[in-house]
Amino acid sequence: MEKTPEKNRTDLTAGDAIDKLKELIKKESICLFCTSLGNTPIVTRPMSTLDVADDGSIWFMSSIKSKKNTEIQLNNAVQLFYSNNGNYEFLSCYGNATILTDRNKIKELWTPIAKAWFEKGKDDPDISLIKIAPQTAYYWDTKSNKMVSMIKMLAAMVTGEAPDDGVEGTLKINKADRRQGG
Repeated sequence: MEKTPEKNRTDLTAGDAIDKLKELIKKESICLFCTSLGNTPIVTRPMSTLDVADDGSIWFMSSIKSKKNTEIQLNNAVQLFYSNNGNYEFLSCYGNATILTDRNKIKELWTPIAKAWFEKGKDDPDISLIKIAPQTAYYWDTKSNKMVSMIKMLAAMVTGEAPDDGVEGTLKINKADRRQGG
């Protein structure tokens, strides 16, 4: 097992954790959205994140009749995996999903690209929202951009010393610590 030096570990809580969550998801909004946790196989599909609210909630749009909604109704535990390979940033988020049909929130989160899935537009009765309340999250990030990181990795190969370019840690988004919103 790889041990991460303490100087490369930064655990964040409350507002700082939410800010980091927003920052990482803003850079890469597509995630692997996993349902049926605890079963074999876990069901995974790509999903586009609509928003990360000020309380840390992560929002998605889905068909009411989708298999994913059925899976969430059976077991609301979900896992989200974000990967921004261009910047070497990664995020794993475990949380609980809630399915909502709030028409005002649907209109608020509506994007023109959603029309590809919902032909009747934002008033389509088939639209539901999935709200994820993160329970635990873990991130991996670089201190530098991709080019600098690559140079540091090459230098490490020559010197045999591990590059000091990464930072990782937990994001603790406790319900009691959440900001209002979402």
